[in-house]
Amino acid sequence: MLDFAIFAVTFIVVLVGAIVYLYPSSRRASDIPGLNPTDEKDGNLPDIVNRGSLHEFLVALHEEFGSVASFWFGRRLVVSLGSVNQLRQHINPNHTTDSFETMLKSLLGYQSGTSGGVNEAVIRKKMYDNAINDALKKNFSLILKLVEELVGKWVSFPEAQHIPLCAHLMGLSMKTVTQLALGERFGDDAEVISFHKNHDAIWSEIGKGYLDGSPEKSSSKKTHYATEMESVLLSVAKERKASQKQMVFVDMLLKSSLTERQIMEDCMVFTLAGCVITANLCIWVLHFLSASEEVQDKLYQELEDVLGSDPISFNKIPQLKYCQQVLNETVRTAKLTPIAARLQELDGKVDQHVIPKETLVIYALGVVLQDSNTWSSASRFDPDRFEDESTRKSFSLLGFSGNQTCPELRFAYTIATVLLSTLVRQLRLHRLEGQVLEVKSELVSAPKDETWITVSRRSSN
Repeated sequence: MLDFAIFAVTFIVVLVGAIVYLYPSSRRASDIPGLNPTDEKDGNLPDIVNRGSLHEFLVALHEEFGSVASFWFGRRLVVSLGSVNQLRQHINPNHTTDSFETMLKSLLGYQSGTSGGVNEAVIRKKMYDNAINDALKKNFSLILKLVEELVGKWVSFPEAQHIPLCAHLMGLSMKTVTQLALGERFGDDAEVISFHKNHDAIWSEIGKGYLDGSPEKSSSKKTHYATEMESVLLSVAKERKASQKQMVFVDMLLKSSLTERQIMEDCMVFTLAGCVITANLCIWVLHFLSASEEVQDKLYQELEDVLGSDPISFNKIPQLKYCQQVLNETVRTAKLTPIAARLQELDGKVDQHVIPKETLVIYALGVVLQDSNTWSSASRFDPDRFEDESTRKSFSLLGFSGNQTCPELRFAYTIATVLLSTLVRQLRLHRLEGQVLEVKSELVSAPKDETWITVSRRSSN
């Protein structure tokens, strides 16, 4: 399992630092309330370290200063927005870049897609999104096969057997992402295991590498595992180009005008981000379902009504409204991605506060998703709340649905829907008594340690 401990401080510092490095932010003064720098050189970095994560730091920041607050990263001003109303007011952010993608590309030394101007970035992003969508449609039967293999394994277990969600669902994520991104070569378990090793090591080295110095130094430092992964991805691209197949993510990119290097970079970003987001969405939704027979039964009934005894198909997914609500509520309750970041393209204004051009604006999504002014009984897992249109609009505003949804999250929703449609119709999920789950709320919220469930067969009606 990926060592999420390295996300605790350095990984989030990397996120902010990478974006600031790529887009030097404004040093102009602002009237926005917030913290004064604790350190002349590092700004409020010591305060982030003391809180243990940027998310916990932002929770405290907004409790003290309200829904619009500021702090300092080094000598650069950062503004954080911590409520739906303030996010709704925010204008002129740069929507052509994704903070996850920007961070990864910067720290891996990748500059393509950020140096060619807005038009190139928009075209590149659309191409990337379309390649993911096409791979999902063309390989849906493969997703179903991989899910059925996992569920079949669980069905064969004795009812008292403890099932490790993190290990099993990271394995499922690795298999689906690698095969849909890179092709049948990764149907070989040995290839997946090797990929998994490199994947985990790259995340670890990204975090540790930042400790060596500035974002600029980190971004120029090529790690052994990143180099090895790049070599694999370049090899895959050459093999796929020679075969002229048009089935998976890399094939779609090969049809474009992207260079060999750009294709490799996009494959790296998708596989790194896609695995982490998909695995943790699946982990959290099963964790929450295991504590609610009522939600399981309601989801089971929808699956029976829409699918009957048939396996799920790609075209049936939009009809599973309650399943969508369950996944939305999972993202909200788990604070799946608690931090987003945008660059202020032009001078903007939120309430009476001016946000200077080129300021880095943090969307404190982990704060917003637990705001009692927006979500009633915010700590409770309640998929029914998404029956309300205003709730769905607020969720979309945060970037979790609609046009601004991160493509890796859309990918994860598809995998999770297939998993739920197969699993819930065969098994009931049960949470272990006395299990205490500690959460690491970093770039992607994840259980700190392994989390376990048991299952029992559903009785036929």
